[in-house]
Amino acid sequence: MSQTEIRQFNFGPITAHAFNKDRTQVAICPNNNEVQIHQRTAGGWSLIHTLVEASHDKLVTSIDWAVETNQIVTCSQDRNAYVWNLDQTSGKWKPTLVLLRFNRAATFVRWSPNETKFAVASGSKCIAICYFDEENDWWNSKHLKKPIRSTVLSLDWHSNSILLAAGCADFKARVFSAYIKGVDQKPAPTPWGDKLPFNTVCGEFSNGGGGWIHSVAFSPSGDALAITGHDSQITIIYPGQEFYTVKTNNLPFLSLLWVNDNQLIAAGYDCVPVLFERQNDQSWKFSKVLDVSKKKNINESSTAFNRFRDLDARGISSRSGSDETELNSIHQNTITSLRPYNGTPGDISHFSSSGLDGRLVIWNFQSLESQFKGLKV
Repeated sequence: MSQTEIRQFNFGPITAHAFNKDRTQVAICPNNNEVQIHQRTAGGWSLIHTLVEASHDKLVTSIDWAVETNQIVTCSQDRNAYVWNLDQTSGKWKPTLVLLRFNRAATFVRWSPNETKFAVASGSKCIAICYFDEENDWWNSKHLKKPIRSTVLSLDWHSNSILLAAGCADFKARVFSAYIKGVDQKPAPTPWGDKLPFNTVCGEFSNGGGGWIHSVAFSPSGDALAITGHDSQITIIYPGQEFYTVKTNNLPFLSLLWVNDNQLIAAGYDCVPVLFERQNDQSWKFSKVLDVSKKKNINESSTAFNRFRDLDARGISSRSGSDETELNSIHQNTITSLRPYNGTPGDISHFSSSGLDGRLVIWNFQSLESQFKGLKV
């Protein structure tokens, strides 16, 4: 694969995206109440499904695809979540009810690594840990509540499927135990703790500079937690050890992705993915911007329709022969999500990003790292 694969969707901003196991299909929320599934073709991507049966009636805020069980979970500002399964007879995706019991919007969702449960964040100052109730054929939930004091904005699971990190609008990141008796096996001890009944708070952290926490991410080993907030800082937390904070001049980051235990990618309002690396003295520093920084031709015609669409969706003009409003980056607006695309946890070779510019980009990290090798900032 080349350095970057760029797909411009023509429906405006992309709120969230998630790939299936073999990366031949991608689920996308086009900034409305729909979820679209696109199939990879020789010419790019083509729409094959729109999840509409018993669908959400407000903006879909997050999507995640369980690659082994082939189930899609979605959540929305309508306070609901659905688990979608592909009916092999009809070829259509069918929803299953999830009992969230929220009185505010659902904001973020992620499957646990073992795919037996998932977590849904909310504006209700709580997190729903959802597990399947075979007797009633629905997904039930238990709530993590204390000591959350505001909207939960992001989640990430530890590799043991028990610990859950949450970033909140009360300026705190927390690590909880989401152990559910009868669903989970007793977990092995970790640096975060060894006795882990449900709703145990294993740690509460601030990023130092203030601001709500946009993203949290466990390292592949699970021995570190990265958080980033609206103050544009990156903080790496090692339980029982020293914290490392990297102050940047960037606009705030919205998403974090670990390449391995020593490399971390962040992206957000600056419209470019940024790499941070662990140094020999164990501290963390900004390394490089992972963008080739030149104009990209994505084969769009300069029709009147395209010009008005760009002005509406991205605030830019696509006037022929004028680059005065075009950013010198692949993404032309905020990057909303980073996801692993190829590789294994701890050895990511490719990653994907989606943004408010309607672009889905697949980045070849290994190629980019080789290109920028030796470059010092």
